[in-house]
Amino acid sequence: MNKELLVYLIIACIKVLLVFGMIQITVISMIWLERKILAHMQVRLGPMRVGPHGLLQPIADGIKLLFKEDIIPEKASKLLFVLAPAMAMIPALMTFAVIPFGDKVKIFGYKVDLVITDINIGFLYIFAVSSLGIYGVVMAGWASNNKYSLLGGIRSSAQMISYELTLGLSLIGVVMLTESLSLVDVVTAQAKLWNIVLQPLGFFIYATSAIAEVNRTPFDLPEAESELVAGYHTEYSSMKFAMFFMAEYANMITVSAIAVTFFLGGWHGPFLPPVVWFLIKLSACLFFFIWIRATFPRLRYDQLMHFGWKFLLPLSLLNIIITGLIMILKE
Repeated sequence: MNKELLVYLIIACIKVLLVFGMIQITVISMIWLERKILAHMQVRLGPMRVGPHGLLQPIADGIKLLFKEDIIPEKASKLLFVLAPAMAMIPALMTFAVIPFGDKVKIFGYKVDLVITDINIGFLYIFAVSSLGIYGVVMAGWASNNKYSLLGGIRSSAQMISYELTLGLSLIGVVMLTESLSLVDVVTAQAKLWNIVLQPLGFFIYATSAIAEVNRTPFDLPEAESELVAGYHTEYSSMKFAMFFMAEYANMITVSAIAVTFFLGGWHGPFLPPVVWFLIKLSACLFFFIWIRATFPRLRYDQLMHFGWKFLLPLSLLNIIITGLIMILKE
């Protein structure tokens, strides 16, 4: 093995460890931040007991879940029941492999791209990998041998089909303008003007579909406690439940990072280092998720389906047509 290849492998391993480590840290931080932000929006304090201002609350929750009894229902499909939490968590982490979070930097004389890997079909990779996460939810619902869990899993699969379609179509306009499926090219094309200016309708469709895609309020029907107890993870406890909980926040981070990459200029910004700009924009998107949760009530399931198929889908197709017409007229 020659020296250049060895250095490349070492740098790649370091980038993977750093990115996945930062995602885990962000997930833990988001658990605390969401509880505190929601509390302040509702004029209360939120976690305050464990550490200053409750900062150690996520660690306390983690310890509690770690030592809780891990129960598997007697008539559950045990293999699928155990695999489901990992199936929900892993795709969210894998998606970050193609998301650029900064410009090239020079380390020990070597130029390093601040992206784990830049592939020319990054757009397709994101949807191929992220769509696997639904299997974990459906497996959890079916393997639990619980009718409420099964209904939650079925709801989630129907919701994913409905909103992943509009999610993908909302990004087609950006791909048309960029003329590339590489996410690095998408960010580079926004050096002077962010795509949210050129694609405001696409951004609205993406933001709405992304909230539904990660089962967040007001689209959290797969785990609607008023109807399904806790939905697909009703029978889960201990660290298996924690993995579903972490998967939700990891998916929030993923769709937020995609929004930053496609619509908000990626790591571009004045004065501050590129990585800092990426993190600021990512934090703003995550705050938006929390704000939405504090603002809107949960929809009925028929409203959810109606909104996706009869409103967002035609709107996303209209956005593609308008983008195409503008591009033709500019030539």
